[in-house]
Amino acid sequence: MKDFFAHETAVIDEGCTIGKGTKIWHFTHIMAGCTIGEGCNIGQNVVVSPDVVLGRNVKVQNNVSIYTGVTCGDDVFLGPSCVFTNVTNPRSAVNRKSQYAKTHVGNGATIGANSTIVCGHDIGEYAFIGAGAVVTKNVPAYALLVGNPARQMGWMSRYGHRLKFDADGFATCPESGERYQLKDGSCKLIIES
Repeated sequence: MKDFFAHETAVIDEGCTIGKGTKIWHFTHIMAGCTIGEGCNIGQNVVVSPDVVLGRNVKVQNNVSIYTGVTCGDDVFLGPSCVFTNVTNPRSAVNRKSQYAKTHVGNGATIGANSTIVCGHDIGEYAFIGAGAVVTKNVPAYALLVGNPARQMGWMSRYGHRLKFDADGFATCPESGERYQLKDGSCKLIIES
């Protein structure tokens, strides 16, 4: 007995692992060998290609394409119509299935609507990719990227607020009160002891 929901129009190939409480909506295709964690929500008209791995509580909005080579950590948000590629130089007449590049999306990251993640570039935890961005390089943890090609415009908290650092390199999330430090070009959450 399955402990997840799949709409009657969804297609789920053999050999998939789907976590408890996950919901898969209209006209979505989950291909062979996928691993989808607990509590995920996969919107309508989504393609999840073979061997993709999604962590717990991943939200995949409508019309998203997640191709082989992509892995997502926990609590990732994939906005409507975003796309991951998996070959850097595709040609219809040249089979490059053995050349799929890997892309990892870290825990808590957000990929905005209509953005494109060019394969082989990892997205750091809690990074925030703005709508329509085209990511062509690795993205650091907590970074805010926008544009085509995507450029870093600042830093984001785990709660999705833009961080404003003081002269000493410290910032506080206005929602959670969590503190962050900017040092040597990277942002880190300060863990209180």
